[in-house]
Amino acid sequence: MSRLRPEASNAFWKQTSAVDQTRSDSSPTGMLDPFPPPPTWLRDRVEPWALYFNLPTLSDHIHEVLIALAGYQFIHSVLSPWLSAILFPRHYPHLNKRTKLNWDVHVVSLVQSTLVNTLALWIMFADKERKSMDINERIYGYTGTCGFLEALAAGYFVYDLIISTIHIKLFGVGMLFHAISALWVFSFGFRPFVNFYSPTFILYELSSPFLNIHWFLDKLNLTGSNLQWYNGMLLLSVFFSCRLVWGTWQSVLVYRDMWHALSQSWTLSSLSTAADVNVAIFGNRKLMAQNCVDEACLRANEEVFKYAGFSAGGVPTWLVGTYVAANVVLNSLNYYWFSKMVETVLKRFRGPKEGEKKIGGEKVEEVVEDIAQKVVLEAAATLEEEEGRVFLGDVPVEQGVVAGDVDVGGEVRRRRG
Repeated sequence: MSRLRPEASNAFWKQTSAVDQTRSDSSPTGMLDPFPPPPTWLRDRVEPWALYFNLPTLSDHIHEVLIALAGYQFIHSVLSPWLSAILFPRHYPHLNKRTKLNWDVHVVSLVQSTLVNTLALWIMFADKERKSMDINERIYGYTGTCGFLEALAAGYFVYDLIISTIHIKLFGVGMLFHAISALWVFSFGFRPFVNFYSPTFILYELSSPFLNIHWFLDKLNLTGSNLQWYNGMLLLSVFFSCRLVWGTWQSVLVYRDMWHALSQSWTLSSLSTAADVNVAIFGNRKLMAQNCVDEACLRANEEVFKYAGFSAGGVPTWLVGTYVAANVVLNSLNYYWFSKMVETVLKRFRGPKEGEKKIGGEKVEEVVEDIAQKVVLEAAATLEEEEGRVFLGDVPVEQGVVAGDVDVGGEVRRRRG
């Protein structure tokens, strides 16, 4: 079945939306998009293109995408150079052109990752409509708060695309490809498709603030410091928790939901009307809306099926396949980066080479503590190098430079610029 605009199925909802007089006080009261709607002139210009590319919710959030893009670009071009020169007068003004550009990119990344992670956690705890979504709504449903989060992320990916295009000689084709693929895959949420999971997978970025801080400490000549060690411990633990444990589990859940949606699409293809399809997908939500006690609750629940007309054709097989492939690649990268960290740790704890002088018993505790600190620092440096190769184009000039940053005695031999 072909996808239909919302008007194609609104007749069904109007015919069956006589709200029951009996309303339940236990109905959830949720949140709409906290940002004001776009101006009419902007919506009118964007909507034809949004419908053409089958991204209907984009017309509700295009102003947020543009504001986010402008904000990130302002931080990169104005705020970061101005504030960094004031806060770090002995370092930032003396950086070479490439490192200064990388500094500004890292500032934007730090601000963006902190912002979207905070917003994602707020949505997950406060958006009651999202919490109450069933398996169908987790695929096809929509809430304004999740759309707002997707807009902020999309604005960053557009910024990333612009920077990687302008500076392709510095960052390379890899960063450009990453920017394009990230923007493309994340735009699926504007269909809407797995809108529910946008805050879930944004939390992959919980480790990014610590990764950026690690990079800044290197450039501030604080490599090997206690501050970098504490930050490194947080980086490694958060990376393992949010990307491997949380990320893998949530991937299993989204695979299950998408398989259900795909199977349902094949079954629903025999139904004759869009209204029948919408009953199968959003029937439970309509009942919840009927039980609302106030206008706010009613609007919030009705927003979940606001784009029901675009669910009439089910979910395309190619869309599920693309999403799964992108998710598998990302998870594989996370496991690869973690394996490199583990490899770095194991190198430290291998026994002494034959002929090496053994350490006296009274110094064992001190040396073990010193080695533990170097393990964390080297593992964090390994992660920063490996992830930087893909996401920030921060490729060391010399191979193996990270492993040589800190020796067993704790002195810095060379720093990356």
